[in-house]
Amino acid sequence: MLFDTVADMLVIIKNGYMASKKEVKVPYSGFKHEIAKVLVKEGFLKEIKEEAKDNNKKDLLLTLKYRKGKPVLTKIVRISKSSRRVYSQRKNLPRVLSGLGISIVSTPQGVFTAKEARKKGLGGELICKVW
Repeated sequence: MLFDTVADMLVIIKNGYMASKKEVKVPYSGFKHEIAKVLVKEGFLKEIKEEAKDNNKKDLLLTLKYRKGKPVLTKIVRISKSSRRVYSQRKNLPRVLSGLGISIVSTPQGVFTAKEARKKGLGGELICKVW
């Protein structure tokens, strides 16, 4: 049985916003930490903290961001899944809602927004769209 831990993280974030939570916990992985860094940089999350657990495991503690009591993040959609990977060249990277949202791309040089990847001349795996 395969698990899509990135999809789980995105669902935890979305459900946290729907339940008006202040913060959510996600099991740690380096890749999920990089995705969370992009979400913080783009203003969809307030901050990230690593929280140590028993037996050398960690969690990511993600602080959710609200503006005037309303969630900053409206929707988050997983594009590439474990059953179907979606890759895109630099020139075909999607724009979300005419620039109001972002696409997150995993490239050979790291995890970036589609806009940053385009500037660096990189393509890669489309992870998700956020708006």
